[in-house]
Amino acid sequence: MDYETPQFYRVMQYAARADRDVVDMVSGNPDWDPPEAVRSGLRAYADGDADQFQYAPSRGLHGLREHIAARHGVDADRIVVTNGAGEANHLAMTGGLDHFDGGEILLADPVYPYYAGRANFIDAETTFVPVADDGRLDPDAVRAAASDDTAVIVVNSPNNPTGAVYDADAMAEFVAVAEENDALLVSDEVYDQFDYSGRFASALEIDSPNVVATNAFSKSMAITGFRVGYAVFPPTEGPTGKLVERATTRHMLTNVSGSRPAQYAVERAMETTEASYYEAARDRLRTRIDTFCEALDAAGAAYTRPDGGFYVLARFPDFPGTFDNAYRLVDDAGVAGMPGAAFGEARADWLRFSLTTPRVDTAAERLVEYFG
Repeated sequence: MDYETPQFYRVMQYAARADRDVVDMVSGNPDWDPPEAVRSGLRAYADGDADQFQYAPSRGLHGLREHIAARHGVDADRIVVTNGAGEANHLAMTGGLDHFDGGEILLADPVYPYYAGRANFIDAETTFVPVADDGRLDPDAVRAAASDDTAVIVVNSPNNPTGAVYDADAMAEFVAVAEENDALLVSDEVYDQFDYSGRFASALEIDSPNVVATNAFSKSMAITGFRVGYAVFPPTEGPTGKLVERATTRHMLTNVSGSRPAQYAVERAMETTEASYYEAARDRLRTRIDTFCEALDAAGAAYTRPDGGFYVLARFPDFPGTFDNAYRLVDDAGVAGMPGAAFGEARADWLRFSLTTPRVDTAAERLVEYFG
């Protein structure tokens, strides 16, 4: 699979050029409102003094880092605020390759393509570990694939695209594999607010110097355009303590600092947003999952019902998940989904659908009509 070129825009641009109405189920942009404190924080920021319009501290606003630290029960000096979770993953993966002896990155298959594309970008060897039939990555399979050459293991929970959620036992096993092979576990937890199973466990719950957890507010606060993410690195006094300093240097050389007003608004939202905001988003998505999976049943599709996140993988009879078939679905059914081929080999016959659209009902009806 070509991971050098971003694939999502191929389908999105094709759908945009279609001469018919198309339901976009490619994008992962939440369609609901951000917390009110995000809006009010921006308004308040606009009236600030001139010095508030200058560079933010490179590691991020102190108050925001303190809130993040409190959420995860860690020291603020372990946190670097980044340009979205994408930069956080980049800093973690390059840091692991620099610190550990190996030159290999282990990734799940199917894989979020940007992980694989980033591995190509930094010229790392890659090994893909196929998920089990239930869409979960088996820790024993990761252990079997890991070796002395492994420097980084990437796990995403809740997972894009499979919807898998890893509990404390599984996460502890992933950490153990990293420790056994003198490697870094990079745990991307950007969908942690979208766990419907109650099983989600952060890698930070395991006390290990071989863990970096990454996250962002893009999905949880419905602000993908703000690009406020972060990485939580190991304690500075441990054997991997220099990872945070190296990441800070790379972040500074690339960005100088992140957006100050965006960080300010997120900090205000962390202070005041009630748990009910996140529960309302989960309720909305639970309903959409039910609606869409019922339609997949009616269409005769096989699918993986997500335990977390907001994506559904489905396989339709005699309709493999190629780019050509994704384009056919746009033209003939008016539904745009991502081909499974974009995520690797293990689910190449499947299609991935994002439920971040208020038109899930319409898409469901169109798929039943097309395949049923």
